[in-house]
Amino acid sequence: MSKKTTPGNHQIASNKKAYHDYFIEEHYEAGLALQGWEVKSLRASHAHLKESYVLLRDGEAFLFGCHISPLTSASTHVQADPTRTRKLLLHKEEISRLIGSVERKGYTLIPLAMYWKRNRAKLDIGLARGKKEHDKRATEKDRDWERDKQRLMRER
Repeated sequence: MSKKTTPGNHQIASNKKAYHDYFIEEHYEAGLALQGWEVKSLRASHAHLKESYVLLRDGEAFLFGCHISPLTSASTHVQADPTRTRKLLLHKEEISRLIGSVERKGYTLIPLAMYWKRNRAKLDIGLARGKKEHDKRATEKDRDWERDKQRLMRER
């Protein structure tokens, strides 16, 4: 169940490659601590999640590698850093559960989508396990078979 597909949420950016490279076990919704110029850029959908990842440090979650391109008209007196580290806002219980999964069970935290929810920027984080090459091929084979099956059913 993905939070970004609920009505009223406007998607800013998505990480489609994550579903190809990882098995997504659980989804978490996190808020983002942003600066003013970043909010303006997100309103214009100037964000990329492709090479970003989430790390847990000192009981806090941080988003690394997310590129938010600054608007030329946003602010002249602020020095914009497009790939700065951004703090994620999660409940303490969620962070402790994530720390346990990441450290003990070997999971990874992957940002899946960024979207607006009630005028707040939210990040859909997936607790993920990496796919091996044969897993990726099997997923692609299953997807092709489902597509062929649907095509055959329509022809009847």
